Amino acid sequence: MAYRSTRAQRKLAEQAFGLSLAAPQVVAHRLARMAASPSTPSARDRREFTLMGAEKVAAFYESWAAMGLAAFTAQQTMLQSMWRNAALLPLGLSRPASLLPTPAALTAHTVRVVSQGLAPVHKRAAGNAKRLGRLKSRR
Repeated sequence: MAYRSTRAQRKLAEQAFGLSLAAPQVVAHRLARMAASPSTPSARDRREFTLMGAEKVAAFYESWAAMGLAAFTAQQTMLQSMWRNAALLPLGLSRPASLLPTPAALTAHTVRVVSQGLAPVHKRAAGNAKRLGRLKSRR
């Protein structure tokens, strides 16, 4: 049987690939900047170092909130499906096996939850790579 990826799976793969390119660029730029800064960093360097920590915390909380909401939505969707099938069971319009979510549905929900969680991190890393690349070229 041939495997077909869904749009959500492709989006997740693109996010992961983009993050794998952006994150090392940002880390390399910031480590080089830390190494090049004197023992008392300039105001610009202090702002960048403060921003670096603050944005990681913000991205972490945004990511967890997005994943929590996506997981809650997935659970509600699966629960509605189970109740609907359970209500049809006595009428003979449903089978006991239909009470459980299908593996494809579980995969789709999992991909959606992970993608929602990765989105804020990807957005920040890609934005930082773009911004720090512009700063580097100005020097």
